[in-house]
Amino acid sequence: MYEAMCAAVERAGAVLAEPSAAEGLVWADPARPDLFPTVVNGADHLTWVQLPYAGIEPFAHHLDNRLRWTCGKGIYAPAVAETVLALILATCKNLHGYSRASTWSGPVGRQLANSRVTVLGGGGIATSLLPLLAPFDCQTTVVRRSSAAFAGADHTVTVDLLDDVLPLTDILVLALALTRETTGIIDSHRMDLLPDDAWIVNVARGGHVVTEDLLAALTERSIGGAALDVTDPEPLPDDHPLWSLPNCLITPHIGNTPEMGLALLTPFVEENVRRFVEHRDLLATVDVALGY
Repeated sequence: MYEAMCAAVERAGAVLAEPSAAEGLVWADPARPDLFPTVVNGADHLTWVQLPYAGIEPFAHHLDNRLRWTCGKGIYAPAVAETVLALILATCKNLHGYSRASTWSGPVGRQLANSRVTVLGGGGIATSLLPLLAPFDCQTTVVRRSSAAFAGADHTVTVDLLDDVLPLTDILVLALALTRETTGIIDSHRMDLLPDDAWIVNVARGGHVVTEDLLAALTERSIGGAALDVTDPEPLPDDHPLWSLPNCLITPHIGNTPEMGLALLTPFVEENVRRFVEHRDLLATVDVALGY
């Protein structure tokens, strides 16, 4: 990633510099947010930081209004939306169950067509997902902070109405940022509101779901099941009971793999650096107060 980011910076017309002389910082090591304080120490000319993530919780405690912050929100959304559709179809057709079978079994499955799909989060993933669901004539509801109509959704409601929407949901897709307010937003209370055949699909962050409550709901079959591309904890330990549940499909955070992510991030960084050099508005700015 480092070499690709350096090349993107230079193509955008900027000059690579040591942190002490830099005005902008493109963070090119997603695995080492712990190095951030050391890197910016003495970077007195720094005014802008570009983060590689869509969800920025590893840097949340560093956010301040002294700097402008941008992140990767939106750029990975098409790839993640594909994962959502794949998980939904896999669960509808019981592919997770058949993949574990060692003998011919009876037919199990349901149609996605005409299902009631609720998307919790009104960002890029929802924007990319709704057109993918359109051919299936799903009834779609987007739950977000704003009550303004969300393009492509049949219904848009605010988060305070989430409890009213859940009983009318066949598939609940979690596609929101992880903040203090959204941590544990799907707990036993909200799982109890879902129909007993509803599925939860989580491609956001594992912390949105209270894992112990989910385990209980799946074990008791008070919901249909869960498809998890993210977990809490993550990675999920090998001996965790979620692995053994027949109504739980787990993938190892493949919504945005390094192979996909770098190809999407590189042109985005190049464009943002170009905008920075030309003193234009930056893309994917972070609201420091909201934390995303």
